[in-house]
This record gives sequence, structure tokens and C-alpha cells, in this order.
Amino acid sequence: MINDLALQLETIKRGVVEIYSEEELVGKLKRSIATQKPLRVKLGIDPTSPDIHLGHTVTLRKLRQFQDLGHQAVLIIGNFTALIGDPSGRDKTRPQITPEQIEVNARTYLEQVGLILDLNRTEITKNADWLGRLDFHGILKLASQITVARILERDDFSERMKKGTPISLHETLYPLMQGYDSIAVKADVELGGTDQTFNLLTGRDLQRNEGMEPQIAMTTPILPGLDGVQKMSKSYGNYIGLKDEPNDMFGKVMSIPDVLMKDYFVLLTGIPINEIAGLLGPGANPRDTKVKLAKMIVGQRHGEKAAGDAEEYFNRVFSRKELPEEIPDVLISAGLMDKGKLGLIKLIMHCGFVKSTSDARRLIEQGAVTLDNEKVLDVKHEFEPKNDMILKVGKKKHFARLKIQTKE
Repeated sequence: MINDLALQLETIKRGVVEIYSEEELVGKLKRSIATQKPLRVKLGIDPTSPDIHLGHTVTLRKLRQFQDLGHQAVLIIGNFTALIGDPSGRDKTRPQITPEQIEVNARTYLEQVGLILDLNRTEITKNADWLGRLDFHGILKLASQITVARILERDDFSERMKKGTPISLHETLYPLMQGYDSIAVKADVELGGTDQTFNLLTGRDLQRNEGMEPQIAMTTPILPGLDGVQKMSKSYGNYIGLKDEPNDMFGKVMSIPDVLMKDYFVLLTGIPINEIAGLLGPGANPRDTKVKLAKMIVGQRHGEKAAGDAEEYFNRVFSRKELPEEIPDVLISAGLMDKGKLGLIKLIMHCGFVKSTSDARRLIEQGAVTLDNEKVLDVKHEFEPKNDMILKVGKKKHFARLKIQTKE
């Protein structure tokens, strides 16, 4: 364990929004150092989708920092809470997913979490192990510890009430379930994004009611997505996935607005704060700084060589406007065309570059689609396909070379 209290606090507080409360945290750290007993630091993740993006890694990186200081990381896979779906920050009820899908997602989560945490030093558990055993009496006892008025104080619920958007009763139980997790694992500290504040503080209250010393609630910022407006989210299409290929990941980082670079450096890298200030200060070249950021993020996931290769690919394809060395061929059959013409949206879908026609339409309207080096803005555009025409789609640019299928 790192016995330097000042160093521990400096590391822990980096990129943190609120600590409830810092005075209590200092007391816990002093006691931990004196007794050489690690703090139990909890993070819960609900496997509601199969992939993790960089937004999720902000709290995971904070948990890793606690690990490196010598504390016990406690990762809770929310296979029971995922049956509800966290209502935090939601303007409507989440669609429920099946236990089978949750289990599939949980397996992929652990693979990806292992890129951030040292799993050999991580206590991993699933909250169905205790929440699934609560009988109705236990649920009533839990529900009696919070009032309806308190639940409706939540910003997301109060906004939905104002708009007349339904709030399902099972959603109101979510913070109690998350709080009960803190009792079950005897958490000293719980981590979460700022949208988790209510849930984390509920955990403090429930622990106190059980006669336990309340956990420290520590919130981290919500990472903005590539658009610089919405939070990073798969549903907004503005995310960088941990499973993204190096070239895609590099290109996505290079596409972020310059104003986001400080947040990304602070929350996604270990560069000292004073060095970040220098990288972003007067006289710094924003493009060079963003390249450094992109190489660091890609390198963390794929290694330094892959990061260097991704930089070269980006320079060749985007900066120098060259085509990649290998472009996949896409076969165009007569059945795909109508009277010898092919719709651009149909072509994009045929190439598999998007999941829906609405996604293809949006990319065209945003000017992100070119055909033989000509930008196309008309969503109804039709053309006569010819051999070796080059289609480019998206900011990270998918490429396809058209090949016309000949009759045998």
C-alpha cells in the first residue's frame, strides 16, 4: 500500500467532481494507512449492452487508481439491477432485457474491463447473488427506508413528472437496489458518474440505517462524445468503443472538437496535470496535441506499434487525402439496381457500413459521403454504377471499391 497520504489524495482527486465527504475520506485513508487495511472501493456496472466505450472507462480508470494505491477494487456486475435498467439521466423507461442477454453481455464486459483493471486483484461479484434472494418482506423493509417525495426529488424523475412522462414503479426501486449492493459488499467508497449521485448517496443512507459506517460517494464527470454536445453513448452514435480497431479509434479521436482535449487528457490518460496545461497552452499546435492524445488512447488498448501504424494510416488517408493501400471490393449485381440505376442509400446499406437507412440518410445530409471523390448531399441520389468507383462513408471513412457482377 502507498503510505503517503498526500499522494493518495492527489491521485484520487484527479478528475473528480464531488466527494461526499472529503473529510470522511481523509479519515478513512488515515485509518487504512495506519492499519494497513485496504479500503473496499465499489463500482457497479449493468451489462445492458455487449460493448464498453471510453465513457465507461472514466470510473474504471479511477477504480484502477485505487488498486494501484493498494486498495481493494470491488466490481459488481449488475445482472439483477440490469433487469430494471438504471433510470439515471433517462427521459423515459428503459426497455427491459432478458436474463439470457444480460449473461451474454456480462461475459463481454469482463473481457473489456480487463483492459483497464488488474482482474487478478479485483473482487468480482454479481448482485443477483443477494438481490435475487430477497423475499417480499425484505423488499418491503428496504422500500420503507425512503419516501416517495425523496425519490421524486431526482432530477430525471421530476422532469418526467413535469412532462407527464410515465415513471414505472420498478424504476423507483433502482437506487435502493444499488444502495443495498453497498451493504452486501461492505463498501468504504463507491464510484460513479455525476448522474449517479442520487444512487450513491442512497447507499450512504442505507448503510447508516444498518449501523454501518457510510461509504464515501465519489463522482466523476460524464465524458462528452465526439460531437462535443451529448454524453458519449452508443445511442447517440458519438462513441469510441474499447473494441474499435486502431485505425477507427485513432480517426475518431482526431475528430473530437479541440475544446474536449483537456477533458480527454485528464480523464483518459495519466499525463500530469501541469504537462496537460503545457500541451494546450499558448503556442501549442492543436493538431499535434490531438495526435499525441490519439496515440495514447490507441496505445492503451492496442499497443504502441498499433498506435504508430494508425497515425501513419491517418496521415496517408486523411491528411494527404490518399486512398488506403487495401480497399475491399463490393459486388454490385443487376438485382440490386433499378433500371440500371442504384440508390446511394441502398449502396451504403449493401456495403454494411450502417445499420439503418436513417443512419445512411443522416451521414449523407452531414456531408460525410463521397462517391468517386465527389461529396453527395442528396439522400435520393441515384447513379449508374461503374467498375472501380470508390465509395467513402463517415468521418472515420469506410471505403469500398465497386465491382459490377457480369452475367456468366
